[in-house]
Amino acid sequence: MTQPGCSRKGPSGFVSYKQANFPQGPDRCDNIEEFPTMMVLYSGTTCPFSQRCRFVLFEKGMDFEIRDVDLYNKPEDISIMNPYAQVPVLVERDLILYESNIINEYIDERFPHPQLMPADPVMRARARLFLFNFERELFIHVQTLERRDQGAHDPKIMEEARGQIRDRLTQLTPIFVKNKFMLGEEFSMLDVAIAPLLWRLDHYGIEMPKSAAPLLRYSERMFSRPAYIEALTPSEKVMRR
Repeated sequence: MTQPGCSRKGPSGFVSYKQANFPQGPDRCDNIEEFPTMMVLYSGTTCPFSQRCRFVLFEKGMDFEIRDVDLYNKPEDISIMNPYAQVPVLVERDLILYESNIINEYIDERFPHPQLMPADPVMRARARLFLFNFERELFIHVQTLERRDQGAHDPKIMEEARGQIRDRLTQLTPIFVKNKFMLGEEFSMLDVAIAPLLWRLDHYGIEMPKSAAPLLRYSERMFSRPAYIEALTPSEKVMRR
């Protein structure tokens, strides 16, 4: 499974329709409404970063639309909305957002119930630092594994990525000896961010050590949430044994 265009790189999280320079008149894009009346998420059906956003939308329980994007044959609309031609992309009226963590923070602020980022400024800053570290220490290796069937990577590089993910997740395990979720008893954006990786451990060929049992029990708590189940695509459901 290749995930072209599924990475989250980019210096800015948003661009308006005007900035995106949408075609006007008879040549304008037929597949994008100029001003959608509800949130529209352009999502890859097997993309772990898109899954984060689907998860949050279902947790919030508000009205939204998900439009599946074929990552092997992306419509030109995606590169118009996002100069990096990547998903996920969120559209609401004259706002376009990309980068999964930016999208999810916007949704959380726009629809604050249930709140997924901590209300306390200090805890919220710490949560953002956690999210940053996830990207630098975990999901950079996820991107390597997502490109594995392009034939462009040495098997040693792939195995190193698996090892890095396994070791980092093992280091996180003590958190769940006492905590129900990443920040304690309350489900948060940190749990959303890491859930797609935990779901794909078998799919990526990552076998966790026995010492990671608390982490795996934590995973099952997330996977049993109704919103998590609803947010899964058929392609994601078959990733896990």
